[in-house]
Amino acid sequence: MNVVLEGSGLIKRFGTTVALGGVGLAVHAGEAVAIMGPSGSGKSTLLHCLAGIMKPDAGEVHLLGDRIDTLGERKRSALRRTRFGFVFQFGQLLPELPADENVALPLMLGDVPRADAVRQAHEWFGPLGLGGMEGRRPGELSGGQAQRVAIARALVTRPAVVFADEPTGALDQSTGHDTMRLLTGATRRNGASLVVVTHDPQVARWCDRVVEVRDGHLLPGSGPRSPYEDTGPRDPYEDVRERDGAEAATRAFPGVSG
Repeated sequence: MNVVLEGSGLIKRFGTTVALGGVGLAVHAGEAVAIMGPSGSGKSTLLHCLAGIMKPDAGEVHLLGDRIDTLGERKRSALRRTRFGFVFQFGQLLPELPADENVALPLMLGDVPRADAVRQAHEWFGPLGLGGMEGRRPGELSGGQAQRVAIARALVTRPAVVFADEPTGALDQSTGHDTMRLLTGATRRNGASLVVVTHDPQVARWCDRVVEVRDGHLLPGSGPRSPYEDTGPRDPYEDVRERDGAEAATRAFPGVSG
């Protein structure tokens, strides 16, 4: 598999505290990677460096072969809007905007006309089980529905990598299970890689590979997890295809084929 995103020799300090002590991590095309570790281990700092949110003090970050950690803030901000998608623990939806405009926001910030951006946003509501909720504001959505809107927003620009920071931390177990099923399935079907930061093994099991961070270092032996169990993740495209047929699945997921 081709490497999509790679950090090498990443060092980040906050005062005298070493958050990252020379970490290297490569994420391959279509791969879902879970970064696990307790609070303060450096896992979120690693995500922020890989995503261009903060610059490492040393080391390099490459996206599709191009170095991005040396870019200025304006270029890194544009990169985060176009090539990366983000799903946060509490969604971080704008409360004054309806769901469809929350999803369309990254496109509109990239100068896509509002009507075109909202039209593209609407394509995600059916596949993510949000049909009919386009006009609802975040306060009118359940926690699980709000996270589905956040997933749609993360994917609407067709990013290379989606970053999810404790995406189920504010959800109950059942809703969190559904959220991870949709998140992993939708990113794979749209050709994106996924990086999930979590402390929860039940979240990490949805990913192809788990790496563990302790005191700013990756633990040795981090690698692929065991294959899915029969009760493991389901791809939403496959769900539609089995229920309604291949033609309906293709309509529901434009540009995707089984």
